[in-house]
Amino acid sequence: MMMPPLKTRDFLLRPFRASDAAQMVAAVRESMSTVGIWMPWAHADYGLYDAHEWFARCETNMEDGEAFDVGVFSPDGRVLYGGVAINQIRREDNLGNLGYWIRESRQHQGLAAGAAAMMVCHGFHGLGLTRIEIVAAEPNLASRAVAEKIGAHFECIARNRLILNGRPVAAAVYSMIPG
Repeated sequence: MMMPPLKTRDFLLRPFRASDAAQMVAAVRESMSTVGIWMPWAHADYGLYDAHEWFARCETNMEDGEAFDVGVFSPDGRVLYGGVAINQIRREDNLGNLGYWIRESRQHQGLAAGAAAMMVCHGFHGLGLTRIEIVAAEPNLASRAVAEKIGAHFECIARNRLILNGRPVAAAVYSMIPG
């Protein structure tokens, strides 16, 4: 089940392509001081192999209906701004996890909130989910601000909810439901 491209005047959400790999590497490396501190997969020596591996995993997960990780691109689809996903889908509970990141040079332009809101709509209307969670490390104020901007409901601070740099950390848990 592939995800169709979704477009606004500000951005396009679409599956990654092999031709996006060099841009992915540049975006990750540019964003080590923001994205890199919260996303364990983003490391200083991220390279083409990492990008191609990730794109292949994204395609397989999407085909299997397990996760929908896509790129956030310029409206013409040529410039990679970041990524957004509904992953960790649990069909038995009809829920998924929403994640997002925007490259450092494109942050603070509303792209994360716009892409996240569009992905939530896809989760509810395209995937039929009845709950979407956002789990952000407690001190990740940027991610938490996006959750609040799109209307996610703050539920709790969950102790030892995420692993960062090999250590358990508390995380803010937010949720969204249809309607």
